[in-house]
Amino acid sequence: MTRQARDTWARRMVTTLAALLAVTTVPATAHAGTEPKAPADFVALNSVAPTILEEIRYSTPHNFVGEPIDGYRQPLCILTRPAAQALGKAQARLLSQGYSLKVYDCYRPQRAVDHFVRWAQDLDDQAMKAEFYPNVDKTRLFADGYIAEKSGHSRGSTVDLTLVRLPARPTHPYHPGQPLVPCTAPQAERFPDNSVDMGTGFDCFDTLSHTADPRVQGAQRANRTLLASTLEDLGFTNLAEEWWHYTFKPEAYPDTYFDFPVSRASLTGSP
Repeated sequence: MTRQARDTWARRMVTTLAALLAVTTVPATAHAGTEPKAPADFVALNSVAPTILEEIRYSTPHNFVGEPIDGYRQPLCILTRPAAQALGKAQARLLSQGYSLKVYDCYRPQRAVDHFVRWAQDLDDQAMKAEFYPNVDKTRLFADGYIAEKSGHSRGSTVDLTLVRLPARPTHPYHPGQPLVPCTAPQAERFPDNSVDMGTGFDCFDTLSHTADPRVQGAQRANRTLLASTLEDLGFTNLAEEWWHYTFKPEAYPDTYFDFPVSRASLTGSP
């Protein structure tokens, strides 16, 4: 190879390497700059109502999927400001009666819902069945309404929550692989949550979770009624199939399904 040929080959290699670097680095930079953000009227619940307890289950492996869910980068409750403020009023009423609210889930990004859908389509993955859907065949999750391609949580005004009797006891940590107990079992046998007895555990895919199920009586019925009456008086409506699921009305974004991550970095407004 002549010197001129070697110089020409070297120049071509430099040009090729430069092009490859541009291809591999530009998309990463663009992706980092285009991560969606929350509208200014979304807030962290603890900035509005700091005494409300938070146990964000989807940021942990203790959920029906069995692993942290896409989009939950921090264990944080994010809601539209009107919904958060209404929860703060509910908390004030309950504190005077010796109770606290505890939230399990609030705003939920669309990517998390997509994660649920992928999991539901994988019929071989039934690792958490014994706790969360012991009496339901996984092939029925879409037909029975337990899993859907859209969730009201993604609009920012829906919350999953329960009551805790004060003073609150610590919540026992979940360890992946530990023996699972059906969410429909008596409270003393279920996963040791520090909440009051609502008749089932949270996210229990069973008709026993229906708020007005006639099989739920006594203290369990009274607890569901206290939660419902407190929240409904302040503008929340319950999803009849889930005793824990409430939506503040009117919704600020009734037709928008957001996908910004659950993270303080997603928030753009003032506290």
